[in-house]
Amino acid sequence: MTILDRYIIKKILATFFYVVLILVAIITVIDLTEKIDKFATNNLGIAQILGYYADFIPWISGLLAPITVFIAVVYVTSRMAAHTEIIAILSSGVSFRRLLVPYFIAASIIAALSFFLNGWVIPKSNQERLDFEMQYFKKNNQYSRSNIHMQIEPNVYLFIQNFNNSTNTGYQFSLERFDENRLIDKLSAENIQWDTAKLKWTLRYWKRKQVDSIFHVRQTPLTFGTNGGAMDTTLSITPKDFESNDRGYDGMTIPELNEHIKKMRFRGSTGVEIYEVEKQIRFATPFTIFVLVFMGAIVSSRKSRGGTGFQIALGFFLSFIFILFFTMTRTYAETGSLAPFAAAWLPNGVFTVIALAMYKYVPR
Repeated sequence: MTILDRYIIKKILATFFYVVLILVAIITVIDLTEKIDKFATNNLGIAQILGYYADFIPWISGLLAPITVFIAVVYVTSRMAAHTEIIAILSSGVSFRRLLVPYFIAASIIAALSFFLNGWVIPKSNQERLDFEMQYFKKNNQYSRSNIHMQIEPNVYLFIQNFNNSTNTGYQFSLERFDENRLIDKLSAENIQWDTAKLKWTLRYWKRKQVDSIFHVRQTPLTFGTNGGAMDTTLSITPKDFESNDRGYDGMTIPELNEHIKKMRFRGSTGVEIYEVEKQIRFATPFTIFVLVFMGAIVSSRKSRGGTGFQIALGFFLSFIFILFFTMTRTYAETGSLAPFAAAWLPNGVFTVIALAMYKYVPR
């Protein structure tokens, strides 16, 4: 590594962390302004508010990393071009391809740090942030779900027509067990309620039908009553499995995402695409950083008579296009119209092609 390499790497990393600090500070002030009434309503102290933003800041920093590194590269390179440093470097016999080496070294450092933080560290703080918001900002988070179908064990399927989280009660419950595609046991009840003391489900007005063979059916008649007629049972699910967990993936590490996706697929749950997209994005983000660094260096390496303003404005414009494209592909994937893998990697592929096309016109 030459002195020039260390110079460029130092400039990029210093600018990157400085821009992150500035943007995070601005976003934090805006967020604090929006939530100050909620903090006051809940009588939260300074320590609690600071604790919340200690979890909020890493989350925002992780989201901003790819775009921030692009802005940093555009700023550093355009400044070097304005001071004719790029021309001097190329005139000394250094090729533009060799000039990109320190850029990619800096990108590797940022990408590795981003992947580790977004994959394992930030989700832990996100979980605390989400719990805080649920406790103080979403107190009336009541909901009901309809027509719940899921597989809870091998060959065991559950159906609940309606479930209300405020009472942890489900209505028109049935549990069916199959053996080689043949129904052998069916347990149904008018309602099923979670007992928080026993940590079990209580079935009311229940009946059970068991099939020993094709010709022999044993049926337990409908049982009425609220005391002796009720039955406690243990299932491999809890009310938490029915929660409407908006952006719950933010609080999951990569291993936890894998486990959750596996569980959702096993149960046949809807919405698994959302978690698959998030998983693919976490693996695609490091590559996104390389693509944006490459494009940023190309965009800003040519000296402009108008100074660095045009290159920086162009950088922001391309950042906006990338975010718009990324948001569109993610939305289509979450609705099932696009494969999660394509949603995460298509923006990278398209912008890589654009960057390679632009590479032909950079000064040599």
